[in-house]
Amino acid sequence: MGNIILFAILGAVFYWIFKSYATYTSEYSKEAFKNMVITKESLGKSELGLFVALVAKVAKADGKVDALEAELIGIMFDDISAVFPEPEKTKNILKDIFSEQKERYDNLQEVAQTLGQAIRRDKAKQQQFMGFLIQLAFVDGEVSKSEDEVLQTIAEAFNFDAKAYHAIFEQFEKMIKNIHPKANIADAYKVLGVNESDDLDTIKKAYRNLVKQYHPDIIKSQGKSDDYMKEATEKTQEINQAYEMIKKAKK
Repeated sequence: MGNIILFAILGAVFYWIFKSYATYTSEYSKEAFKNMVITKESLGKSELGLFVALVAKVAKADGKVDALEAELIGIMFDDISAVFPEPEKTKNILKDIFSEQKERYDNLQEVAQTLGQAIRRDKAKQQQFMGFLIQLAFVDGEVSKSEDEVLQTIAEAFNFDAKAYHAIFEQFEKMIKNIHPKANIADAYKVLGVNESDDLDTIKKAYRNLVKQYHPDIIKSQGKSDDYMKEATEKTQEINQAYEMIKKAKK
């Protein structure tokens, strides 16, 4: 059951049901960044670059970034880099930022305050970023003390509303309690669109393709309704749960 919960939470981990605001839609777009010169310095100082730095610190707060976290974080890199000029160059720089920042906690407050100051007038972004970071801490089904301390530091730097912060936690706590694994392995194969005779590499490829297709996208969620995000999150949960069940059956 623990692993089933882990994979189901991973389906939700990457993106809180964000509120859609026109100002957000206009800001994080190819048009907004079309004249940006892509360097490590420029990306590191941008809102999304600062956000990636905070993602790194939350991901490593419990001592490691496991393979599943890394895979979904990789999808996030794809989503973010796509709105910048030179996407591949941008993605590589974002990976460098992540790798460096996950090893540093001496600048946690500084990075959080810098981003917090940049988005101080935009409650939607505060909700979006804080919600994502809290989800990331729930990857393994619970939030450790060190993860909680990092999140609290970020929330304070954002001047994030305490009631909203606890509401997000309660959302995920309820989700954990309400997750029920599939009982039928045949249904799991149907979810991934694979056959029982397929090898694990083939099944893993199908799984990754489906996750990329259905995961709630931090960029494409702009302008979408809450129902869209909810459906995307639920579908990704279903995909992750089916994959975990098949992996167990293949051992």
